[in-house]
Amino acid sequence: MSTLRRGDLGEYALAGRVAVVTGGSSGIGAATVRRLAAAGATVVVGYNAGLDRANALVAELPGDKHMAMHLPMLDSAAIRAAAALVETTYGRADVLVNSGAFTKPVPHADLDAMDDDTFDRILTANVRGPFATIRAFVPLLRASGAGVVINVSSLSGSTGQGSCIAYCASKAALDTMGLSLARVLGPEIRVIGVAPAAVATDFVQGRTMASVEKQAETTPLKTVTQADDVALTIMAAITHMRLSTGVTLVVDGGRHL
Repeated sequence: MSTLRRGDLGEYALAGRVAVVTGGSSGIGAATVRRLAAAGATVVVGYNAGLDRANALVAELPGDKHMAMHLPMLDSAAIRAAAALVETTYGRADVLVNSGAFTKPVPHADLDAMDDDTFDRILTANVRGPFATIRAFVPLLRASGAGVVINVSSLSGSTGQGSCIAYCASKAALDTMGLSLARVLGPEIRVIGVAPAAVATDFVQGRTMASVEKQAETTPLKTVTQADDVALTIMAAITHMRLSTGVTLVVDGGRHL
């Protein structure tokens, strides 16, 4: 097993490294892709149904080795195939950002409206999908010797307030899974969660900017969280939090208080 030498400490440079971002064609994922590429990483933009968005994003990034890749969270076989393609194409993967997720607004009090199929899809996309992705990429991340996994979670996982009960449950499970994985994947791989509150994206169907602003007004910082705010926290976790693992960072303007 490798050991961490004093010379390994310091900022985690991204030049020459390969980063894979699931859900990378829009929202928090796309903002993270832009930040990673600007810092010198070669980025694989994972997408489910957003092929055109992913290709457009790749075209605007600095550098010429980035690529869009089908990474559907509901299909473990496709995830394994994607990991194999990354190995064939780049020979390495140093960073994995699990940003792909799914939800459907369902009132918490309307238990009958949360049908089994929707519940299962949310849990599969938000928990099994990230696990399957980590499992597929662990050999490459471990070979890196300094791999990083970032799981994009949600404040809903700790407050139980969010688009629906199943979504809250899925993010709580993702956070707990991160604890387990951080224990078994060290020292070669760090695992860190990032948990925003309401973000100004179109992730939640039907959520208006007015509702996001209303939530922000209830927080101490009274600031709407943008996708790039979350991306900056992800970057800090990757590049500067070299001795952190098994933690979840909250990005919510103080809404948890």
